[in-house]
Amino acid sequence: LMMEAFVVFTREDTTDVDELAAYSARVGPSFDGHDVTFLAAYGAMENLEGSPIEGAVILRFPTMQAAHDWYHSPAYQAVAAHRFAGARYRGFIVEGLR
Repeated sequence: LMMEAFVVFTREDTTDVDELAAYSARVGPSFDGHDVTFLAAYGAMENLEGSPIEGAVILRFPTMQAAHDWYHSPAYQAVAAHRFAGARYRGFIVEGLR
């Protein structure tokens, strides 16, 4: 079986819209050189269970290692500081079947 990995972020609560704007303006280049596909990014949502969230992002990478490499890259971690300052998020990597 071929396995791929999904990075999922859920935004729980915005605390600073200016920091989130800075993140949005700068995050694009962090993906350069990484094999990533955007599957969802703050589209229409329907909450089915649990506490409602403000939004969600789902990214697909070819492997767990590839997802890990992007998330922990210096380029992403530098810009992620704005996301951390702008909102409370949950984030995880989950492996799935291709």
